[in-house]
Amino acid sequence: MRQTFDESTDPGFGPRHVPLIREAMARQGLDGFLVPHEDEHQNEYLPAANDRLAWASGFTGSAGAGVIMSDRAAVFVDGRYTLQVREQVDQGVFEIRDLVEGGVPAYLETARSGAVIGYDARLHSPSALDALKAAAARAGATLKPVAANPLDEAWGAQRPAQPTAPVVPHPTQYAGEESSAKRARVGAGLGADASVITAPASIAWLFNIRGGDVIRTPLSLAQAILRADGTARLFLDPAKVTKELPAWLGNEVSLEAPEALEAALGELSGKSVLVDPGQSSAWYFDTLTTAGAKVVRGMDPCTLPRACKNGVELDGTREAHRRDGAALTRFLHWLATEGQISPPDEKEAVAKLESFREATGVLKDLSFDTIGAANGHGALPHYRPTERSNERAALGSLLLVDSGGQYLDGTTDVTRTVAIGEPSAEMVQRNTLVLKGHLAIARLRFPAGTTGSAIDALARMALWAHGLDYDHGTGHGVGVYLGVHEGPQRISKAPNTIALQPGMIVSNEPGYYKDGEYGIRIENLEVVMPAETVVGGDRPMHRFEALTLAPIDRRLVDKALLSAEEVAQFDAYHARVLREIGPRLEPEVRAWLEEVCKPL
Repeated sequence: MRQTFDESTDPGFGPRHVPLIREAMARQGLDGFLVPHEDEHQNEYLPAANDRLAWASGFTGSAGAGVIMSDRAAVFVDGRYTLQVREQVDQGVFEIRDLVEGGVPAYLETARSGAVIGYDARLHSPSALDALKAAAARAGATLKPVAANPLDEAWGAQRPAQPTAPVVPHPTQYAGEESSAKRARVGAGLGADASVITAPASIAWLFNIRGGDVIRTPLSLAQAILRADGTARLFLDPAKVTKELPAWLGNEVSLEAPEALEAALGELSGKSVLVDPGQSSAWYFDTLTTAGAKVVRGMDPCTLPRACKNGVELDGTREAHRRDGAALTRFLHWLATEGQISPPDEKEAVAKLESFREATGVLKDLSFDTIGAANGHGALPHYRPTERSNERAALGSLLLVDSGGQYLDGTTDVTRTVAIGEPSAEMVQRNTLVLKGHLAIARLRFPAGTTGSAIDALARMALWAHGLDYDHGTGHGVGVYLGVHEGPQRISKAPNTIALQPGMIVSNEPGYYKDGEYGIRIENLEVVMPAETVVGGDRPMHRFEALTLAPIDRRLVDKALLSAEEVAQFDAYHARVLREIGPRLEPEVRAWLEEVCKPL
């Protein structure tokens, strides 16, 4: 069910492969080659066969890039992976550079004049390629599409096979809407003759199917062509097709092998075809243009309807969070009792939490690798313990645990920060400032048309007042038995034109990180509720409903820093946690929950 191994020590990855890649580059007359993290499906989490950056460099984070030149190489990561990349990558082979500040374009600007740098058009979006081509041109270098990926050639027979996990129906009791209705609704709104769908999450949602090709996310690697009349062609490896799948899809969907995709795109000559430049690679645009289709650039037509969950999906998600909240509460009880007497190390804490989720009997997978960060590791927002980095939580420290589960009825993502021993006054003060930001988002009322970027500052105000901040977004979208990170909604400083709409699920996770000492994050998932009339107001307002139900460590809360409204809000949340989670717990854990959920 769950795929687990420690990639940092896996012998199949690493820089010893770079000479093989350079030999394959030389055979194609290339002076360099671009190695993005993304695969042909723009997945965040990759099957082993598509984890090219990891195979070449050893770096296994969920975001990054690489460039291999004939005489040098570099790996690019953002601030989430500073520690991990230095543990995993041989710096005698790869220079480590910042993915955000300058990134790959700045590196290409240092290429020698006349250099030819290859790229695989199936792995890059058109907009990303435009920026890379411009950067190379400034150096007098050229980017060239390759017919055969030299990294894949170097990998050769050692490359794992493409995954062939069975594709199964996702019943309407969880999906809430039949695929035929979704296809008719989305097809009618295309504004084009057809759309090429390449995002696995969109395919899973549109056809009400789930798979197992991608770790932590129940997806199958596939492509589809959706026509305006709601009929579709689904390109899926026959090895994945279960006996019940054809009948489930119905007569309006033709099942075809992936090898038929290129010819099918050629048949769209003269048709208008919607393709998402952020989700689909340049190869689709090149192939359609060559075929004579009229390419329409626009958002994947499944993205917005997928984000606005229906009532069945929301009811299922609420139940998933109650179940998950009970498991998390058992873990927090363990930390508050045994974990205070004998503080766990990071991997012990991660394993213990997973055991409580396993005990539900319905856990399908984790929704991401659990972040169990003790001591100074807490200051790394996306830290993940490995055998080499594993630390034991010290008395007087904080343990930050960010985790989630995949269930048939919902996807969870929750962060709690727990004091191990007696926290310092500074830890309590900073945690309370983070809590104030979390509460500000949770109680917000906002009109239709409000975007996440318009409310992000509310989560930071208390921190800003003390000269503090955090360097990640405040919230991301979450799917229903799909991706734990999904768009188009988000809460962040970065501009976002997509309004928060009813049924959207978004995380609420402000934080604070003191380099080398500790980290703090408080995360609940929230759902946007339909607009309601406010007494005395003249326009309806949306609000959030908290989905996540688990206690927040009150030892890290300074009541004196909270307003009366914030105290009442905090107490009301804990009263709800006790009311909804308490009946699911055994007497000892329930007694503890009653104590920690008392009013401040």
